[in-house]
Amino acid sequence: MSHPLTRVLTLLELLQSNAGLTGGELADRLGTDVRTVRRYVAHLRDLGIPVEAERGRFGGYRLARGYRMPPLVLTNDEALAVVLGLLAAERLGMGTTVLAGAGARAKIERVLPQALREPLAAMRETLHFTAGAVSAQAPGSGVLLALAQASRAGATVGIHYRSRRQDRTERDVDPYGVVFHTGRWYLVGHDHLRDDLRTFRIDRIASVAPRTRAFAVPDGFDPVAHLTATLAQGPYRWQVEVTIHGPLDEIARRLPRTAVTLTAGPAGVLMQARAERLDGMAHMLASLEWPFTVHGPDELRQALKDLAGRLAAAAERQPEVLSP
Repeated sequence: MSHPLTRVLTLLELLQSNAGLTGGELADRLGTDVRTVRRYVAHLRDLGIPVEAERGRFGGYRLARGYRMPPLVLTNDEALAVVLGLLAAERLGMGTTVLAGAGARAKIERVLPQALREPLAAMRETLHFTAGAVSAQAPGSGVLLALAQASRAGATVGIHYRSRRQDRTERDVDPYGVVFHTGRWYLVGHDHLRDDLRTFRIDRIASVAPRTRAFAVPDGFDPVAHLTATLAQGPYRWQVEVTIHGPLDEIARRLPRTAVTLTAGPAGVLMQARAERLDGMAHMLASLEWPFTVHGPDELRQALKDLAGRLAAAAERQPEVLSP
């Protein structure tokens, strides 16, 4: 029980279960001295917990009459929602650290009644995901929370940032929004150093400092749309343009918006994308139920022909006849 916060929480538990303990008695149980007990009592009062001190022979510390810390009372559905949320955050890489999520889950399960704890443990041990766990670098919780607060308040912040090439810079940013995408946290905002919109990986932000300036997010700005469009324009080998002759809404549901941009036109929906390999793009286009026209590159047409040849050969292949 060496950490001061642990002692403060233990003091609160002692006060809830034992009214009128003296400073000396509390010091003995906490393994500290009376002066430190007074400091811990002051911490609890700063948190709004009414700790009273009575002098005299029968005096001591006690919580105000009628005050009790509320118990954790969850219905079955609420407890399931919390545990599933923690498990999903851990699997998707959404948490700040795996240990933080596991610790929170353990604390919640520990205070639940046995009748509810056992089914939830069974759910945790038998739950499977179709996708593997994401192994991304988790951002610091302090950095993440500071950016979220600044974004809500419309306050400029200064950040220490490390780029993909390991270059370190200090810059002021207007945080328009925090976005979680495929296992990573991103900050979207106006970068005063570049005087332009920029996207930053939050796990590369070492620290956040408040600034005195305020800002307003441009009307209609969508951080998610900006992030996905930025990632879709990443450095890839091939620039692909294809018109898909189908309805925009249904096509958008079928294609990953992080990899393509879609524009409705008179002849259909123009899909623009970048790809490192054209065989994967050929497979994606072949999976659609609508006809399409390839504008470029010519190598994509050849990739589609190669795929069609492999499919035709597979359709013509006869199964081997097994001898009885």
